[in-house]
Amino acid sequence: MRTELLEALFWIGTFVVFYAYLGYGLLLFACVWVKRHFSKRAPETNILPPVTFIVCAYNEQDWMAQKIANSIALDYPPDLIRFLFVTDGSNDGTDTIVQTYPYPPGIQWQLLHQSERRGKIAAFQRAMLSVQTPIVVSTDANTVVNREAIRRIVGHFADPQVGAVAGEKRISMAERDDASSAGEGIYWKYESTLKKWDAELWSVIGAAGELFAFRTEVYEHVPADTIVEDFYLTMRIAQKGYRVQYEPGAWAAESSSVSVSEELKRKVRIAAGGLQAVARLAPLLNIFRYGVLSFQYISHRVLRWTLAPLLLPVLLLTNVALAASGSALYQVLLLCQVIFYLAALAGYVLERRKMKVKAFFIPYYFCVMNYSMYAGFFRIIRGNQTVLWEKAQRSV
Repeated sequence: MRTELLEALFWIGTFVVFYAYLGYGLLLFACVWVKRHFSKRAPETNILPPVTFIVCAYNEQDWMAQKIANSIALDYPPDLIRFLFVTDGSNDGTDTIVQTYPYPPGIQWQLLHQSERRGKIAAFQRAMLSVQTPIVVSTDANTVVNREAIRRIVGHFADPQVGAVAGEKRISMAERDDASSAGEGIYWKYESTLKKWDAELWSVIGAAGELFAFRTEVYEHVPADTIVEDFYLTMRIAQKGYRVQYEPGAWAAESSSVSVSEELKRKVRIAAGGLQAVARLAPLLNIFRYGVLSFQYISHRVLRWTLAPLLLPVLLLTNVALAASGSALYQVLLLCQVIFYLAALAGYVLERRKMKVKAFFIPYYFCVMNYSMYAGFFRIIRGNQTVLWEKAQRSV
């Protein structure tokens, strides 16, 4: 009986972990393939509504001039776009760069700055008080946005059912980059594919803060202690019945973290924020009320943030017990697990020694992501996670 229980736990856990990371993607593709054959694609539109472009920056002296230049070069009529730069708490001259930048005639811009640092969401909500346009676009200060991004994004708002639009996050990988760029880059390519299919089926499950847009009328106040405000904000919009669309033709590129240890800072914060969001968005777990949105939310996010990380050590321990019983199948499966974790360990050792074998970096990055869920959980329960973001060092 004990063996039967271990086997049941092992195979249920295996299914959940596989489904969370790969199985949902396969099922999602199948659903989208079927939908493509039974629905018509919406015609493209070329609307140009007034837009407010918000950039929140904290101590971005090294990036701010480049960000301003990139922003004002966007292909959008100058009389229809207004730039809001929020530099709250910055003490490295970021606000001075915004004030003294040589803006071309006709550019509408405004600086919002206060000495107190209260976090990104507080800065963003302060900026929202100055918004007078129907559409808001938000982007991070350390990203480069492609010139056509705004035009590509706002076209989706011709559909009244669309409440928000997520752009694509890209990781710029320098040749000298190591495990961070290899793992982070592959992860975001996979995530971008899932976002594209999620949007085709119904809605993107949370936009990344690097580039997203929303209707001003559907915006609501976000609790001041929210850790991943971009995800929470766009999921609340989806919860109201709007779709969050995806536009791969609008992208924001940022360089990879300088090392996995630096990337871990972001991952732990996002993990803590993800767990906080699962608690605050608990009604979305009701698939009988929210239907497809709940299915996507649970499959794409909730399992990765909860059950999947918890089951990984359970799978290893139950596999050891089952292999000890003499079963050849479980011995082979245990060998596969051991090889995977040894590859992750090799990735860690190689990164420390500045050596490049990218095949080892993928399992290493996978383990780092799941470790961050545990670290994020303990930060949450100890109350150690602040809304003040800790910047990870990026490759230049």
